[in-house]
Amino acid sequence: MKESEGKSEKIAKHNKDRNLLVLTGAAALLALAANLAFSAFNSHRKKTKKKDLPGSNVRVHLSPSEILRLADRIVANSKAVHDKVASVPLDKVSYVNVVSPLAELEAEQFPLIQSCVFPKFVSASDEVRKASAEAERRLDAHALMCSMREDVYLVIKAVAARGEWTSAEAKCYIQSLVREFERNGLNLTVTKREEVQRLRTQMDELSLQYIKNLNDKSTFLLFSEAELAGLPPEFFKGLDKAENGKFKVNLRSSFVAAVLELCKVGRTRRMVAVAYGKRCGDVNLSVLEKLVQLRHKYARLLGYANYADYAVDLRMAKTTSKVFEFLEDISINLTDLATKELNMLKDLKKKEEGEVTFGIEDLLYYAKRVEEQKFDIDFGALKQYFPVNLVLSGVFKTFQDLFGLRFEEILDAEVWHGDVRVFSVFDLSSRELFGYFYKDIYAREGKYGQTCVVALQNGALSSNGARQVPVALLISQFEKDISGHPGLLRFSEVVNLFHEFGHVVQHICNRASFARFSGLRMDPDFVEIPAQVLENLCYESFVLKLISGFHQDITKPIKDDICKSLKRWRHSFSALKLKQEILYCLFDQIIHSADNIDVVELFKHLHPKVMLGLPVLEGTNPASCFPRSAIGYEAACYSRIWSEVFASDVFASKFHGDPLNQYVGMQFRNKVFGPGGAKEPIEVLSDFLGREPSIQAFVDSKSEYSL
Repeated sequence: MKESEGKSEKIAKHNKDRNLLVLTGAAALLALAANLAFSAFNSHRKKTKKKDLPGSNVRVHLSPSEILRLADRIVANSKAVHDKVASVPLDKVSYVNVVSPLAELEAEQFPLIQSCVFPKFVSASDEVRKASAEAERRLDAHALMCSMREDVYLVIKAVAARGEWTSAEAKCYIQSLVREFERNGLNLTVTKREEVQRLRTQMDELSLQYIKNLNDKSTFLLFSEAELAGLPPEFFKGLDKAENGKFKVNLRSSFVAAVLELCKVGRTRRMVAVAYGKRCGDVNLSVLEKLVQLRHKYARLLGYANYADYAVDLRMAKTTSKVFEFLEDISINLTDLATKELNMLKDLKKKEEGEVTFGIEDLLYYAKRVEEQKFDIDFGALKQYFPVNLVLSGVFKTFQDLFGLRFEEILDAEVWHGDVRVFSVFDLSSRELFGYFYKDIYAREGKYGQTCVVALQNGALSSNGARQVPVALLISQFEKDISGHPGLLRFSEVVNLFHEFGHVVQHICNRASFARFSGLRMDPDFVEIPAQVLENLCYESFVLKLISGFHQDITKPIKDDICKSLKRWRHSFSALKLKQEILYCLFDQIIHSADNIDVVELFKHLHPKVMLGLPVLEGTNPASCFPRSAIGYEAACYSRIWSEVFASDVFASKFHGDPLNQYVGMQFRNKVFGPGGAKEPIEVLSDFLGREPSIQAFVDSKSEYSL
C-alpha cells in the first residue's frame, strides 16, 4: 500500500480505536451455480421480512437523523455510567462496582458506536456519510473527555491498589485502564497535565500541516512523448497537455511510481525522482523538526527519556534498543544478497545506457527489467484466472478447512446495499456460533477505496457468563460481474484478499473475555502477524490451484510453472528493496530517540551506509516528504517489517510443506487467534512455536529464492 493510502487507513483505524473503534473443477461449477441460485432468490428479498442476527447489536440501515440520535444516546449513557463509577467512595471500591460496569459499557457500546461510524465508509448516500462523520466527531469528543476524567481515574487506581483480581485477564484489563489514563497525564499535576494537552494539540496541528503540504497537487513536470518512452497508453490518457504539446506529469505518487518503474529514459526518471524528493523542501523540514521537538517534550512530561521510548513501550518490541538491534540484524543479514542484486542491476544499466552511474532512481526500473527477463509471468493474462466468485469460493474453503469452521450465508438479513452479503461462522465440530461477517466487496461511488476489515462488534464475556459474538465487515472495491463478463482480480488483489480475510477470521475466532482485548484490538506490532502468515498461502501451488480457474473454463487452474514463478518473483530484489525500507525505519527511530538531530545530514549519512554506497539523490530532502514519520507511524515505522519477519518464521516453521494441515490450523486458531490482546504477543508466538520467534526463517527465505 502506498504511504498516502497507508496514512489514510491508519487514521481510520486510529479513530476507531479512539471510539471505543473454493473450490475447483466440477465442485467450482456447483459453487457458482449455487451463487446464481442465491442471486435469483435474493432478487425477492425486499418482499420478505429482514432477519435479525441473534447476538448482534450492530444497526446497519440507519437514517442520518437516527445516526445522530444514536450518537447522542451513546454519549448520554456513557456519561451516566462514568458518573456512577466516579461516585463510588474510595474506601468502597471493588471490581463489581468500578471495573465491571466499565467493561460492560465498552462491550455494549462498541457495536452502537460502530453503527454510527461505519456508514461513512460504505453508504451510497452523501447525507448518511455526512451524518456518520458528524457522529464520529461527537463520539471522539466524548471519548477524549472520558479519557481525562480524574475522578474515574482515581477510583480505578484505588481498585488496582487493592490487587483483588478475579482473573489474570481482569488484572490485565485494570492495568490497561490505569495505563491509558496515565499516558494522558492524569497522574501529573494539573499544570503538567495542561501542558500535555497543549503539546498534543500542537503536535496534531503540525502533523496535519505536514500532510497538507504534501497533498499540494499543483506541481508538475513537462515531458515529450519520447521522453516518456516505455509508459503504456493508459498512462498518457490520464495526463493533460501544455500549450507546447508536452505532457504534464503531476507529482502524485501513482504517476511517479509509473515513471520510475516503466520509463526507459534515465534522464526522465532522475528528473521525476529529484522533483518528487524536493517536495515541500524547507517548509516540511521545519515542520518535522518542530514536531519531533514537541514529541520529545511530550514524552518527557510523561516520564520517558524520549518519544521513541514512549511509542515503543506498549508494543511487542518494548524498547528502542530492541528495535535498533532488530533493524540492524536484518540489514546485516541481507547485505550479501542485496549486493548481488545491486550488481545485477548495475550490469544491466551498463549494457543499456553505457557508463552512466547507477542511482537510487534506477532501482525500480531495472528491477522490473530483470524480472521480465527472468520470469515468464504476464500479470494481465494471469488476471484471467482469478474470477472474483471463484477466488472467494476458494478463500472460504481454505479458511473453513484450515480452522475447522463453517460459513453459512444468511439470506434476507438487513443490509445497507444490495451487493452486501452476510455470513454466520460456526465451529465445525461443536456447531457453536462464533460470530458474523458482512461482505461488501464490489466497487461503487462514495465507498471507501481500499480493501480493509472493520470490527463492528467485539467478542466479550458478560458478568452473567454469556458470550457476545464478534461481528466483522470486509470492504473492498472489486469489479463486479457485468453482462456475462466476470469480475476479475489482479494477483495483488488476491493476495490482499487473503490477508484481509485473515483479519476477519482473526477477529471472529478471538475468545478474550474483555471487548478491549477482542479481535483486532491488539498490540500494533502483533496485529498484522496472523494475516501475514495467511497471506503466504497465496504462493503455495496447492492453494493457488484451489482459488484459480480460467474465466471461460474454470476447470483449468493456473499451471505449475506459473505457481513456481510467482513464488520466486515474490522474493526478487526483496533484499535491496527491504534495505531501502530499513533506511527510512532507522531514520524514523533515530530522530525520535535523540535531540537536535540534523535530519538532512542524517539522511546523507544513512543512505550510502544502508544502501550499499548509493548516495541520496542530490538536491532532494527525503525528510520533507516522509509522511509515515509525521503521522500514524511516528517512531514505529519498523512495525511492518517486524510483522513480516515473524510471520515468515511462523509460516516456515509450522505451515511450510503442508499449508492446509488442520491440526496446525487449529493450534493457530486456539493459540494465536484465541487470546487476542489479553496475552503478551511474545508469549502467544512462543506458545505456538514452542520457542521464541526468530529472524532466521525470514533471512533464509530471501536467499532460497534469490535470482
